[in-house]
Amino acid sequence: MGILANSVSISQFAVEGDLPSGDLTTWVGEHLMARRFVNIDQSADELSVGWVELDDSSVGDFSLPAYSRDHYLFFSLRRDQRRIPPTLLRSYLELAQRDFLAANPGLNRVPKARREELKEAVYGSLLARTLPTPAIFDAVWDTRCQRLTLANLSPKVVDLFETQFRQSFPGLRLVPIHPYARALSVVSPTCREALQQANGARGDGILEMIRDNRWIGDDFLLWMMFATMNGSAAWRIDQPGPAAEGETFTAYLNDRLVLCGGGEEGTQKVTVSGPQSNFSEVCVALQNGKSISEAVLYLEKNENLWKLNLKGELFQFASYRAPAVHLEKDALTDAASEREAVFFERMAVVEEGLQLFDSLFAAFLEQRLGAGWPATQRAISAWLQGSL
Repeated sequence: MGILANSVSISQFAVEGDLPSGDLTTWVGEHLMARRFVNIDQSADELSVGWVELDDSSVGDFSLPAYSRDHYLFFSLRRDQRRIPPTLLRSYLELAQRDFLAANPGLNRVPKARREELKEAVYGSLLARTLPTPAIFDAVWDTRCQRLTLANLSPKVVDLFETQFRQSFPGLRLVPIHPYARALSVVSPTCREALQQANGARGDGILEMIRDNRWIGDDFLLWMMFATMNGSAAWRIDQPGPAAEGETFTAYLNDRLVLCGGGEEGTQKVTVSGPQSNFSEVCVALQNGKSISEAVLYLEKNENLWKLNLKGELFQFASYRAPAVHLEKDALTDAASEREAVFFERMAVVEEGLQLFDSLFAAFLEQRLGAGWPATQRAISAWLQGSL
């Protein structure tokens, strides 16, 4: 689903490196144009990857304002690929080999070199008759904070996007906003030193930072479950975003949780689905040494509701559903104005949900890194034992 859909899975990155000293918007447009998508419908090419407009995936003409609105730069990566099913290739290759042997009755089998030639010929013939399958991956780059949001969680897609971005914009790179990086961005100055001391990674490599700081996601989801079941559901907004600082919201877990733990046969996973009244199954799994790796988190402010499946290891937001955008139109509203209005409204509700999440996460860090955390751990342990 695209970034403007009501439900979207997103991963976020910091844009780091040497930004141009001149006009960033023009510079980005020129580099998008240099690697824009080339259609392969009328060719026999197997693969084409390039940039297209977010509003029209058939167009790669990056002239203003096709990719820029206010402080946002937005574009999509399009990948068209022809794929030949292995069974189809094998079937046509067998036919070609039979025809070859019929034309050469003195041979009992097709020579290896000729077999490879036939395979290439059959593959090329099928490829020319196969339409490419398109895939579109939307991205929005917020130039205020140099943060890019990609509407996809697939590791292969993320790798493809990072590679294309690095090749398209010399000197820039995308750095995943993993749990520790997100913690650094929201933690209060008074807790920053404690967070740095709690950093389990010895180096600053991304994989190491993720692997050695899994305590962040594990403890956050456990803390959130405890808060859900013990009435601590109201929080205050204290992070920047569309909503006013000091407004209150509620947060709770429900519907689906995934727990993981090691065993004699390797990593074991338990999924608990459906509305939870007392989390009894979850509590049993936690008592047996498992930790919560994923959970559906609800955020409510006034009449608005946000829902997302939080993946604790990477802090990716799967199936992130924000309030629907309702646009009032009149007879004078043209298509371009409507697209622009929908874009800004959509960005506002998406960012407000992330603002609520960051405020909730900051509240957790205040407790987790504070002197009162041992008492909180004892309370959680007592609650788990009492729930069985």
